[in-house]
Amino acid sequence: MLQILFDIYGYIIFFYSLLLIISYVVLMIMAEYGIFHDKEELVNEYAINIISDNPYTPGVSIIAPAFNEELTIIDNVHSLLQQNYPKFEVVIINDGSRDSTLEKLITTFDLVKVPFFYVEQLTTHPFHCMYRSKNPKYSKLTVVDKENGGTKADAINCGLNVSRYPYFINTDVDCILSKDAALQCMIPIMKDPRVIAVSGIMTLSNGCTIKGGQIVSLAPPRDYFPLFQELEYLRSFIVGKMGWSRINAMNNVSGGYGLFNKSICINAGGYSTDSFAEDMDVVMRMAGYCCEFKRPYRIVQIPKNCCHTEGPSNLKMLNRQRSRWGTGLIQCLWIHRKKIFNPKYKNMGLITMPYVLLFEFSAPIIEFVGWWVFLYLALTGGINWLSAAFVGIAAYLFAVMLSAVVIFYTIASEIEYKKLSQYTMLMLAAIVEPFFYHPFITLSAIKGYFDFIIGKKMKWKSMQRKGYAKK
Repeated sequence: MLQILFDIYGYIIFFYSLLLIISYVVLMIMAEYGIFHDKEELVNEYAINIISDNPYTPGVSIIAPAFNEELTIIDNVHSLLQQNYPKFEVVIINDGSRDSTLEKLITTFDLVKVPFFYVEQLTTHPFHCMYRSKNPKYSKLTVVDKENGGTKADAINCGLNVSRYPYFINTDVDCILSKDAALQCMIPIMKDPRVIAVSGIMTLSNGCTIKGGQIVSLAPPRDYFPLFQELEYLRSFIVGKMGWSRINAMNNVSGGYGLFNKSICINAGGYSTDSFAEDMDVVMRMAGYCCEFKRPYRIVQIPKNCCHTEGPSNLKMLNRQRSRWGTGLIQCLWIHRKKIFNPKYKNMGLITMPYVLLFEFSAPIIEFVGWWVFLYLALTGGINWLSAAFVGIAAYLFAVMLSAVVIFYTIASEIEYKKLSQYTMLMLAAIVEPFFYHPFITLSAIKGYFDFIIGKKMKWKSMQRKGYAKK
């Protein structure tokens, strides 16, 4: 009887893996069209001048929560203030930091408290006060001090309450934005009013050199874990999000960088303050709102690197991040379960959410169970080693091939590094990733699922930063 169960499990894994490979191939094909077709539509110098001189250009609020970010806060605020978009503001939410984050902001940017009529469209933890600069150079900067809400979502909602413009960028204060980030993401909205959210590509700043809030020397991460994350981010944006964008089936815009329609976000209830996947949750809320009220919508990924973020550089921080992501994923699927296979929610409900449930959520569980099944069969002599070696090598080669395709797309479209030699370390990371990094990420996801199932209370914790190299 036990052998029959193992045989059935083997067939399930075979067909599951086959479907996963087919889905990746389809996404790669769709992403290829999106990258090389949409790259031509990115804004040029002539369009920049037209947009800058147009009095009807929509304004953008850049909202960035900060919790214990004293190492990088000044560089990042300088970066946010350097957007070459004609009408924008920067709103920093000091979410109850216990370090010198607020003090550094006040000193560096010459901030003073100002009176403000706070309208709470979205309920948040208490708002303490608002700061603005006495220096005209920083007139676009607003700093809000509030009580810590336990999640990033609470801080973003506070930023939405105080923001002035109809569109907003949700980013982190450990992010360095390209100067044309807001401009590039507003182009799809100016071309098509149905667009409610735009995602720009985000990669890691570990290894880069920063001067005046901008990257002056772009280089791959030097540490092992950020290098693996760089490859992982490129796969996610260039194959995953670019592919789903082609059929208007994106269900996630990264919490590190994304541009949104503010009124749609607020009408959909804003960010869920108890969510640990607030980036996925808010997109599902906004898309669900549009579907329920029969409002045409599009969510777009553009082939433009808009943001560099500092990734976790040690196992403790990486495990904390990925466990939280695992908790957020299962939480989000549970909250939005009525949308799965529901034609009312269009491609997101019929295609993307079933895919996320079947592959992104289930894959760590299937892998984890598979490790123990393999160990048991190995100890009891139940493995055909020739067949196992063939299947293992085939899976490994496909994983490396997928990363190689991503690197090729990145090089061909000049999305990331400008020198071919800079991709050598990424290709080496792709070769060893399945043996070291991927199993660790799988275990972290399982831990996140377990924490959700047992009802473990989680809070938004600060990530340990190294800061940036200066030039």
